[in-house]
Amino acid sequence: MSRVLNGGPNVRPEVRQRVLASVAALDYRVNPQARSLAGGGSRMLALILASDLEAEPNSFYASALELGALRECLSLGYQLMTRHVPQQSPDRREQVLEVVTAQRCQGVILTPPFADDAELIEAIRRRRCHVAAVSPGGPGRALADGVGIDDEAGGYDIATHLLDLGHRRFAFISGIEGHLSAEQRLDGLKRALRERGLDPEAVTVLRGDFTFRSGSVLAAHLFDQPDPPTALVCANDDMAAGALSAAHGRGLDVPVQLSITGFDDTPVSEIVWPPLTTVHQPLKEMGREAVRLLATRLAEGRQDPHWRFAVLSHAVVARASVARATPKLAAASA
Repeated sequence: MSRVLNGGPNVRPEVRQRVLASVAALDYRVNPQARSLAGGGSRMLALILASDLEAEPNSFYASALELGALRECLSLGYQLMTRHVPQQSPDRREQVLEVVTAQRCQGVILTPPFADDAELIEAIRRRRCHVAAVSPGGPGRALADGVGIDDEAGGYDIATHLLDLGHRRFAFISGIEGHLSAEQRLDGLKRALRERGLDPEAVTVLRGDFTFRSGSVLAAHLFDQPDPPTALVCANDDMAAGALSAAHGRGLDVPVQLSITGFDDTPVSEIVWPPLTTVHQPLKEMGREAVRLLATRLAEGRQDPHWRFAVLSHAVVARASVARATPKLAAASA
């Protein structure tokens, strides 16, 4: 019976049919825990997400990755556990490694900023556990299989969209320190400005933490400046929604007086008013692809330096939070 259920060889077709008919009649279900004990492997994968106990989470980003990973795990016969680890905690690496050891994980999906942590990736691999990194940057990109979009190109594309509409004075709300994907989005924005003959260092850059509140607070700070931007680019949708709320609170007309953009294309980008122009990245597919990368490594049964990186497509999603810079604003920006 086990050979039939596991798709094994050397089973006569008539025997296979009788076993499958019996399974259907009895409504038999495989017990994954029992299977893992018998096979000597846990078939357990862990998804590690960054969290901040003092701030609200970027919930859709996490849930979309988790949903995509979970669906692929169900398809491939793996179990998935999710852990939120405070990214600023002094023992954050130890917390991740404890999950790997205690749960006998065969693979771990790391999200930023853990995906950028070379020391953590090496420590996980020393425990004979495979790693798939979501949106890794810096040294993390060269130490494990990974999946993501081209964040630099995403920043470039959203900046080009705004430049084509006549904007010349920009501000950027980034993410937490060490989050390299957000930094790459800023790099792309600066590249677009440089190509148009503008000074990329003239961009006002403020550091947020990917939350609605940080977007609101930092945007209010920008509005108090004597020469505020006409285009505000945010490293994710939650901060862009916060900035939009702050603009409404000041009585600013978005997008006539200020254009605001986000990044990720999460549901919040469509339900705020006006709906946010943003960069779509396929978060569910990224979760699925991370599981596929781990499953491939586990099937091969080895770690080697020939890492695979799956680059998924992104796109600017134009909505009503962006408009052409008015002649008055464009002149003031020159």
